[in-house]
Amino acid sequence: MTTTLDTSPPQAAPAKAGARQWLGLAVLLLPVTLMTADLGVLWLATPYLSADLRPSGAQLLWITDIYGFLTAATLVIMGTLGDRLGRRRLLMAGSAGFLLASLLAAYAPNAGTLIAARALLGVAGAAVLPSTLALISHMFTDARQRATAIAMWVTALSVGLAIGPVVGGVLLAAWWWGSVFLMGLPIMLIALVTAPLLLPEYRDPKPGRLDAASVLLFLLAVLPLVYGVKSLAAHGPTAEAAAAFALGGAFTVLFVRRQNRLATPLLDLRLFRSRAFTGALLALLLGMTALNGVEYLIPQYLQSVAGLSPLDAGLWLLPGAAALIAGSQLTPFAAARVRPAYVLAGGLLVSLVGYAVVALASGVTAAALGLAVIMFGAAPISVLGTALAVGAAPPEKAGAAAATGQTAYDLGLALGIAVTGSVAVAVYRTGIPAAAHESLGAALSLTDEGVIAQAREAFTTALHTASGLSAAFALVTAVVVLALLRGVPRT
Repeated sequence: MTTTLDTSPPQAAPAKAGARQWLGLAVLLLPVTLMTADLGVLWLATPYLSADLRPSGAQLLWITDIYGFLTAATLVIMGTLGDRLGRRRLLMAGSAGFLLASLLAAYAPNAGTLIAARALLGVAGAAVLPSTLALISHMFTDARQRATAIAMWVTALSVGLAIGPVVGGVLLAAWWWGSVFLMGLPIMLIALVTAPLLLPEYRDPKPGRLDAASVLLFLLAVLPLVYGVKSLAAHGPTAEAAAAFALGGAFTVLFVRRQNRLATPLLDLRLFRSRAFTGALLALLLGMTALNGVEYLIPQYLQSVAGLSPLDAGLWLLPGAAALIAGSQLTPFAAARVRPAYVLAGGLLVSLVGYAVVALASGVTAAALGLAVIMFGAAPISVLGTALAVGAAPPEKAGAAAATGQTAYDLGLALGIAVTGSVAVAVYRTGIPAAAHESLGAALSLTDEGVIAQAREAFTTALHTASGLSAAFALVTAVVVLALLRGVPRT
């Protein structure tokens, strides 16, 4: 028997990250927090921009959620571009675009301009988010440090979602509605100035060819579906909405077929063969749809129905922000002791209590308390969803998995407004005069006190109905995660 001696040098242990890497992480977490804060920053500003710009009901829905839809539609594409152009370069380009689009939104003279600015913000945000996660994976090579850095990244998403309305309330107490967009200027300026100093450049050395046809097919698949959802939200079932869904569905089939034929696809559909990956995406999509369906209505309720000032409404939203942050911090400890499926399902069951409080009670205390319970219960989804999606993918596909997970997260946030919002609008419009149909803001601008009281009561009923629908989404999400993620071990 011959013994072969391995004379190759032992592999060095991954280098520990130093002060520069941790400072770089702080720089990356600032825009990450801003991205999700910008999703909710308009919730308190809606009554004021409605009075100033007088958007139609359809325009108001576009203003609110086109940001999330365009972020979701372009995340995968931007992630692929980052592999080729360089993650730091794409991060800086996205930061500059976000800065300019924020200025355009802040000083928008009409609803159309604000919609366009919000769309540009969504595309710029899609350039920033996957770049931050890819750079973190490159900067932190030690497994334990990398896990800590990614956990902080996911928590930053939750923090942004929680503090957006609160910061908006503080700004609105002192300035006009456009000021809520200016909060992003110093953050993006910090990213632009410090990125070359603290962040390494990183690009895939063998990214493969970028298939232009796949990019086009992806947009042709996603954008008609987005338009169909928006048309359904604004006008109900129509031939126009059906045509949009049919067109988007046809291009989705073409996109899937092309990805299955390519050696280096834009989106590797083999990832969906994993039950854990698919379950994580569905948890993000459905869970965020449930959360955002109520979360964007409550700030309007606090101001337009309860009559609170923006600052007071922001203060009443603080318990919800604190609950989301607390839940995000507790989730890793729970997932280390209990399988993730049970952590997610348990949180969703807790959130059902919050949805019940909002659906069955009225008043400021009930709205704030119910939202706090909802956000605490929903916290595990935002923390574990992306981590489970990335963990279910092979290492060379981690970037694509992260971008796909973030797409599901952002699409869920936007769908929460579109789907639940459309139901809320339909309930609100039932039984009130035509003059108050466009929005609650339009009703409050009238001089007829009877119509105003009617509109406030109708909005309260709409909020109760939306909360019941969100509870149904949360229950479905719990069933999905138990069915698909039950086999995932403790993390």
